[in-house]
Amino acid sequence: MNPKITEWRGRRVWLVGASTGIGAAMARELAGRGAKLALSARSADKLQALGIEGALILPCDATDATSLAGMRQALVAAWGGVDLVVYLAGDYVPMRAHEFDLARAERVVEVNFNGALRLAATVLPDLQPGGGIAFVASVAGYRGLPKALCYGPGKAALIHFAECLHLDLEGRGIGVWAINPGFVQTRLTAQNDFAMPALLTPEQAACAAVDGFKTGKFEIHFPKRFTRVLKLLSLLPYRWYFPLIRRFTGA
Repeated sequence: MNPKITEWRGRRVWLVGASTGIGAAMARELAGRGAKLALSARSADKLQALGIEGALILPCDATDATSLAGMRQALVAAWGGVDLVVYLAGDYVPMRAHEFDLARAERVVEVNFNGALRLAATVLPDLQPGGGIAFVASVAGYRGLPKALCYGPGKAALIHFAECLHLDLEGRGIGVWAINPGFVQTRLTAQNDFAMPALLTPEQAACAAVDGFKTGKFEIHFPKRFTRVLKLLSLLPYRWYFPLIRRFTGA
């Protein structure tokens, strides 16, 4: 379905949202495999602190189309093109109906979904056969979950967008990937006040994501022992799904 990426040495990769969490860990993982990296996030200092020799540091705001376009221009000037673009920027606020905050919800969706749209619009003309674009979404986008009132919908929209994009680009040999992690230990998930099953470190998540490009599959999801359960639950009719989710989560 997608190009199978098995060799990273010399491959030009632009990571947007690379300063912390999975993004920073993926930058280190890809650097170790010989990829040629461009790194973006709002903080140039945090990107520099990763200490990745030879990386292009392209600080920008992922939600700002003008900022993205400027960094894309700098990247093309330096490299002449790009092989793979990965959108890793993300935000998260646990939220339920009784504490619904419209401004915060809109900000989360702005980062998790609208930023991905803007990046896609920026780089689509640059994508070539054998490469493509990947979006880090979440298993929270499969179906509705407690405390995911603003996070889940944005990730669901991102998965749907990636599916539509894949239908358009597959025939041209351009890959589109949806990367759907389970729980990963980051500053964002540190807000959770509940047990997070099969919790991964950012390094474990980054390794699983990079290894997933070998398969050529549209979706890269991990850890399988957790994501497969959520996939099964997502197939159930609502009359079964809602009671089971409430039982499993204590909602």
